[in-house]
Amino acid sequence: MPNFSGIINPYLTAPKGKVLFYEKDKVDKIYLILKGKVTMYRISEEGQKRIIYILNDGDFINEVAFENLPASISCQAFEDSCILYFLKSDLMELMAGDFALTCIIMNSMAKKIRRLYRQLKNTVPLRMDKKLAAKLWKLSRDYGVKTGEGTLIDLNISITYLADMLGSTRETVSRCMNGFKKKGMIKFQNKRIVVVDPEALSVYFRGI
Repeated sequence: MPNFSGIINPYLTAPKGKVLFYEKDKVDKIYLILKGKVTMYRISEEGQKRIIYILNDGDFINEVAFENLPASISCQAFEDSCILYFLKSDLMELMAGDFALTCIIMNSMAKKIRRLYRQLKNTVPLRMDKKLAAKLWKLSRDYGVKTGEGTLIDLNISITYLADMLGSTRETVSRCMNGFKKKGMIKFQNKRIVVVDPEALSVYFRGI
């Protein structure tokens, strides 16, 4: 989390489901997550929602707004969140006098670019079960909590939400999840997903 001690900036509370901005909106603020999570998503020409990122505490949301172009993605609170925001001109003034802050913002943008490269890799033809295995493995790595039964994905993610992340249908993802469950690769605990053996998922989607 960047250090903004001594700097007073407004913040907003975003209840779960609140949209901060939509694709093509003109956004004149840069947002930073103080606490919570947000979803970055796009809507396809067919009207299907496609989740691109889930961002967490300490993440900048829309550094690309420095470009002074309409938003190319929509942002919605994944859970109740507290969001700090800056006018672009104010943040640029801070960056001019704080190289460490500039590096943080550059690293944040680089992280998003790396994620987009992975997204592009996943656009090549690949069976949905392998795409799902890769996504569950990544979620277990990023949000996993070790338990006696495996790695709990500490996010309230539904089958519909997973389908939105993969650009698939709920029925297809549900069928794949049931297949993984029968193979003993995943289980459910209090409506959350437990990856019994992340390495098995890794081997599965890599086709080793």
